[in-house]
Amino acid sequence: LLFDAVDYMEQYPSRVIWPGLAISLTVLSVNYIGDGLRDALDPRISGR
Repeated sequence: LLFDAVDYMEQYPSRVIWPGLAISLTVLSVNYIGDGLRDALDPRISGR
């Protein structure tokens, strides 16, 4: 399946780059939101 997609990815790289970039940014933003919520709401680390 991936072998067949190599030619397609070489012809249309933007169809691979933009969704990959969107997924990466979504994962990073959810990670940072989760870290911020943990820092704000976790009582064990509120003494810092």
